[in-house]
Amino acid sequence: MAATLLYSASHHPYRQVRDVAAGLPAARVAEIIELGLRHRGRHDEALRAFHSGAALRFDILMDIGGFRDMHRHRRVNKSCRDSQPSMAMKTPTAGDLSDDVNILADAGILAEYQAAIEAAHVASAKIAAGSAPEAAQSALYLLPLASRIRCLFKMDFAEAQYISELRSGPAGHFSYRRVAWEMYKALERQHPMLARHIRVTDFTQPIDILQR
Repeated sequence: MAATLLYSASHHPYRQVRDVAAGLPAARVAEIIELGLRHRGRHDEALRAFHSGAALRFDILMDIGGFRDMHRHRRVNKSCRDSQPSMAMKTPTAGDLSDDVNILADAGILAEYQAAIEAAHVASAKIAAGSAPEAAQSALYLLPLASRIRCLFKMDFAEAQYISELRSGPAGHFSYRRVAWEMYKALERQHPMLARHIRVTDFTQPIDILQR
C-alpha cells in the first residue's frame, strides 16, 4: 500500500518505487499510510491505493486514446497519473510489420503529425503555467489522444485473462491490442501455467479482416 501511494505522487516506474518502499523502516511506512488516510472525510472511501488485494500488477504507459478503452474495466484497481511532457507521444505502428517500417513516414505526413502534437503540448504547458483557477487541470484538455499516460493496473488472474483476450482481438485498436498482448507476455513469463489458459490473439501476426 505504501508503494502504491508513493507511485501515485511520483513519476517513476512502479518497480523502482516498490524497491524504495521495501527498504524503508517500518516507522516511515506507517507514516506514509497515515498520510494517505489523514484527509479522509467522514463519508469518504479510502484512496484506491488501499484496495491492494489484487496479486497481478501492470505498470502501463500508453496513449490517452487507447487508455480510454482500457480504463473502462471496472474490476481493475487503477492508480493513474496525469500525462507529462517527458512521456512523449505515441506514433502509430502496426504489430505485424517490422520495427523499421514507419507508417506515417511512408505516407509523407510524419513531420506534420509531429508538429501538430508538439504545438498542442506547448499550448497545454502555457495554460498550465497560468494563474487561472485549476489551470493545470484545464490544460489537460488540450493534450492530443496520442499523448501518453502512465497508470498502474491491479487485478486478479480472471480479469487479466479477460482483458488479454478481449483487447487483443483483431477488431480492436492497435494501441490497446499491443498493451493486451504485452500483458499476456508478462503473465507468460511470470506464470506460464496460468498463461496457457488465455485465448489471446497474437498482435504480431497479420490480421485476417474476414475472420472475426
